[in-house]
Amino acid sequence: MTSATSRRGPDDDADVIVVGAGPAGSTAATYLARAGLDVLLLEKSVFPREKVCGDGITPRGVKQLIDLGIDTREEAGWLHNKGLRVVGGGVSLDLDWPSLSDFPPYGVVRPRNDFDDLLARNAQLAGARLFQQTSVTGAITDDRTGRVVGVEAKTGPERKPVGYRAPLVLACDGVSARLALSVGIQKRDDRPMGVAVRRYYTSPRHKDEYLESHLELWDRSNPDEPRLLPGYGWLFGMGDGTVNAGLGILSTSSAYGKTDYRQLMRAWLDGTPEEWGFREDNATGKIGGAALPMGFNRTPHYRDGLLLVGDAGGMVNPFNGEGIAYAMQSARLAAECAVHAMARPTAFSREQALRRYPTAVQQELGGYFRLGNIFSKLIGNPTVMRMATKHGLPRQTLMRFVLKLLANLYDEKGGDAMDRVISATTRVTPSA
Repeated sequence: MTSATSRRGPDDDADVIVVGAGPAGSTAATYLARAGLDVLLLEKSVFPREKVCGDGITPRGVKQLIDLGIDTREEAGWLHNKGLRVVGGGVSLDLDWPSLSDFPPYGVVRPRNDFDDLLARNAQLAGARLFQQTSVTGAITDDRTGRVVGVEAKTGPERKPVGYRAPLVLACDGVSARLALSVGIQKRDDRPMGVAVRRYYTSPRHKDEYLESHLELWDRSNPDEPRLLPGYGWLFGMGDGTVNAGLGILSTSSAYGKTDYRQLMRAWLDGTPEEWGFREDNATGKIGGAALPMGFNRTPHYRDGLLLVGDAGGMVNPFNGEGIAYAMQSARLAAECAVHAMARPTAFSREQALRRYPTAVQQELGGYFRLGNIFSKLIGNPTVMRMATKHGLPRQTLMRFVLKLLANLYDEKGGDAMDRVISATTRVTPSA
């Protein structure tokens, strides 16, 4: 393990404080600790803990796991899948993950209560100090400079007030973004949001080689007049006898914020074949819901000693609602910038290194997310969505291109003609 030069003051509790031990926080803490920094990782819950998610991870996310040194073999408890099944317009199409040099050819499924626990323990093994039941309420700022120099929190079952100090803080606290809000970094209303709900069901479809995405949701309670519902759905087999069934709606849809999402999901699932098992009697838990902050909907990603990482910075893919891969990717970038900053001899030079973080995130994801923001506005129109489903799904070559685009799976250098088109388009698309 290399040792970065410490910039801790005499009253500091760590070199870096990471708030939130989800995929973003645990990934960042692992990289920081491996670089020799003293890392304090603060988590409001106690592991293992529930998290509303589809539990499916695309090859982009698997790459981040492999980069982190996580064993993703099936023997290590991961259920592999070979692609995405797209259902809509009376068509069901199985699309294999593309064969690429930059990404592995498989996705994985793993419950979030186990997945997040695994990543947090990995951060501990790297040397990070994990404090659970520690709910961060806001940033501590320097009275003279306004710089973030720590966090206020409530810890333990009795929620005892406590403060922790460090010269650098990473906000990995998810969609709540309490740290960002505490220093006045607001959500951007010109970027899309999503909402997702999910529930687990005992089902014979629990072990599937494909993740399944439903582009049309139908309420078939009246067989003579089936009703098209807003949103898109998923069915992800967990391999343990259950299926994660859920749906999402974008803020660009007229139904956003005006719909009982839990009732919407029941109406959809009640119209699926009864033998699939998606009925109330087979449910293994309650319906959970969560917001999806998309397309960089909170910026700037760095200000005065505070870096926004993952969902806290709105880094959910607007094309498909995927968040884990981008949380881990941005965490790697944040950790890299932090390590370089902490190794520099002057405050000015350290600030230069930290200001590279938002630039690095924009360079890797900005153009693609900008395309996704445009895409989200288009598919928020149900007429456009129906036309795309009707005319696009029967064309396999087109759908293979769409899969690469929606899942952000293409080779940036080289690759086939599809890869070159996507790569060129994201490069020329403004990231602002």
